[in-house]
Amino acid sequence: MTVHLITGAGAGIGAAVARRLHERGDELVLLARDAGRAREIAARFPGASTLVGDLAQPGRLSWAFSKQHLPDRIDTLVHIAGVVDLGPVGDLPLALWERQLAVNLLAPAELTRLVLPMLRVSRGQVLFVNSGAGLRANAEWAAYAASKHGLKALADALRAEEAENGIRVTSIFPGRTATAMQERVHRQEGAEYDPDLFIDPESVATTILTSLDLPRDAQITDLSLRPGV
Repeated sequence: MTVHLITGAGAGIGAAVARRLHERGDELVLLARDAGRAREIAARFPGASTLVGDLAQPGRLSWAFSKQHLPDRIDTLVHIAGVVDLGPVGDLPLALWERQLAVNLLAPAELTRLVLPMLRVSRGQVLFVNSGAGLRANAEWAAYAASKHGLKALADALRAEEAENGIRVTSIFPGRTATAMQERVHRQEGAEYDPDLFIDPESVATTILTSLDLPRDAQITDLSLRPGV
């Protein structure tokens, strides 16, 4: 049975991916920021395991995992969790830079480091849900885009380093997707939010599962999605 470690399974794209994998009988290990959130997620996906670790504090992930039972095997590590706070460079407080870099870049790097030994054994896959902001930066998106550009660099370097160990590395770059995060972005932008204008999280989930299920003779390295017309 394939074992997936997933971040961000509580909502949006992560919840869609977790549900699809759960329905087909795959084994899930879902990362939650605290014990209460872990209980909520476990109730939603009966039989799934949970790990508690706060991505906003990547330096404490190793300690947190040392106090919990880790799975014996991990086949895929799927990074979906993320945060966004908009603002011009001249006004955005350092704390919001630090939070976005911690959750969107440093935590994925540290989590990957911690589970790489298991991924090498399984010749597994690491999948990063990036963003269109990981390919370009617009006004007031500096901190978020910097974190996502960094995430692309992390994925590219990891792919080159771990190819000899049989690990596949994929970056998915969705455009605006109809999630609670996108609704929050619209509030920050002062714009009206209409989810029908954006990608359905299920469509992104389909792309992710396609990448995970691809036969071993190929891998999707980078894939961009944009809202349909």
